[in-house]
Amino acid sequence: MERRSSDCGLFVRQNLFCHFAPSEYTSSIIVYSSNLMNEFDPYFDRASTANRIPPQQAEEQPAATAPWRKLLQETVQVVLPALALALVVHLFLAQATIVYGQSMEPNLLERQRLIIDKISFRLHPPQRNDIVVLNLPGMEEMLVKRIIALPGETVEIHQGTVYIDGDPLPEPYPHGTGLSNMPPVTLGPLSYFVLGDNRDNSNDSRSFGPVKREHILGRVWLRYWPFDQLTQF
Repeated sequence: MERRSSDCGLFVRQNLFCHFAPSEYTSSIIVYSSNLMNEFDPYFDRASTANRIPPQQAEEQPAATAPWRKLLQETVQVVLPALALALVVHLFLAQATIVYGQSMEPNLLERQRLIIDKISFRLHPPQRNDIVVLNLPGMEEMLVKRIIALPGETVEIHQGTVYIDGDPLPEPYPHGTGLSNMPPVTLGPLSYFVLGDNRDNSNDSRSFGPVKREHILGRVWLRYWPFDQLTQF
């Protein structure tokens, strides 16, 4: 004959809950009993103990996703200002571009990478011999040319030699000459005459005329690629 203890033996499920007055030990006995029955009986209903999760644990569970939210917030705080700064630099300060074509050989070669300075011409007008990038209406690609003549000057070409106001233009940089001729052209206000250094293979002011200041995007400031040909102009 089985002997039962007076404090409710736990080996009989029907006698799991005893009739005695509630005390401070009641909740611990119930939780312990539920865990014990769950080990021996996989079909034991846990619903009766599900609502007895300590409040502190229930509050700690949502905090598990907090590091991801913090990481996302920090990423947004870093990336958005960086994008805004890059946009400001691109629009107002500097811009990277690539050389296409052979019109500036031998000083600039095809596929070389350049940085355009956009702020200098906001402080002073373009100067003679500046290498500039043009954004001309009606042309799909930007052009890289050299400023030869300034507003108010008269430019002409005889046997490949450039004359400014009747005097031969000193050109201390490597350039082609050819045997081209061009009658005198007087430049108006804010108009510039540009040529490619490869005079025999260049689409420049000899064909499309003087360039307005508003169509000069900026001055070529740096050749940064290839790296072994790094040059500041």
